[in-house]
Amino acid sequence: MTEHPALTLLAELLAVPSPSGWEAELAKLVRGKLEGLGYAHETDAAGNVLVRLDGRHPDAPLSVFASHMDEIGFVVSSIEADGTLRVKKSGGLYPWKLGESPVEILGDNGRITGVLSFGSTHGGSLGDKPITWADGRILTGLSPEQLQAKGIRPGSTGVPCRELRGPFVFGDAADPLAAAWTFDDRAGVVTLLRLLARLKEEEIRPYHPTIIAFTISEELGGHGAKNLVRREQPEIFVAVDGAPIPPGTPLKLDGRPALWSKDRLAHYDLRLQQALRRAAEEAGTELQTAVYDGAASDASLLYYAGLAPRVACVGHVRENSHGYEVLRLSVLDNLLNTLAGFIQMSL
Repeated sequence: MTEHPALTLLAELLAVPSPSGWEAELAKLVRGKLEGLGYAHETDAAGNVLVRLDGRHPDAPLSVFASHMDEIGFVVSSIEADGTLRVKKSGGLYPWKLGESPVEILGDNGRITGVLSFGSTHGGSLGDKPITWADGRILTGLSPEQLQAKGIRPGSTGVPCRELRGPFVFGDAADPLAAAWTFDDRAGVVTLLRLLARLKEEEIRPYHPTIIAFTISEELGGHGAKNLVRREQPEIFVAVDGAPIPPGTPLKLDGRPALWSKDRLAHYDLRLQQALRRAAEEAGTELQTAVYDGAASDASLLYYAGLAPRVACVGHVRENSHGYEVLRLSVLDNLLNTLAGFIQMSL
């Protein structure tokens, strides 16, 4: 692994499981990073972690920049007599994205390791057919009583084992690719932490009064962002997230960040898009534009619910979305530089 500061920080975040509803451990790590940077912070009732920044123009509308701390995973639906677990998805995770692999299940009293299994290919019934969560099970090697002692129950959640999560660097050493399970949205969290470090180091003040937010439960409908915006009532909400590449989407896996123009819930604010493009140009890069039929962000979830009048979503381009994701390492610096300029603009 390279010594790139984004990957060093990302490796720390990836080591902490954070499926939706279980973000508290990652939130604790984020708070520690904020304290190390010298920032006061708060945690609201929903579990969002917030940093408030004074703007150069205190009468300007409140802005929020947000990345979500939760990740996709699975949830235990039942426990069989031999200690095998049946599971369903939490967020947009499909079983073929994981395959048969070690997983970590988070219990109320501890964690266990198991292996996701789809049975034998020697006379098995699946063959080349598409698999669903109903076809799989998790082998635990423990009895129901032992699982109960760990607090493993219907409703317990799980994720891939941390040893498999990355990040890994490969390809052209001059401009390598990086891979991890998953960048969604640990890479956004890393970008906002690096943005706060940049603001501190260079004594940059935002134009607007600003909240930097690390939110919960985006993957299950934007619960954290909705609670935050109902209370704070910002005019501007910018989600810093990734940009998937579904078939037909003209995004390239290069160093240029991506700007969401439309998704299944919203057309994004035109003035914010223009300001972000201008900030990217001034930072020496450009933004690719994406239109999605089957995706949404914290920002569009808020807009659709009538909670935020002006929204934007910008972030890194990622291949293999909701799986073993891949990005171009240089996109992280270009995204950071774009946001460092954008936060100083009148919006």
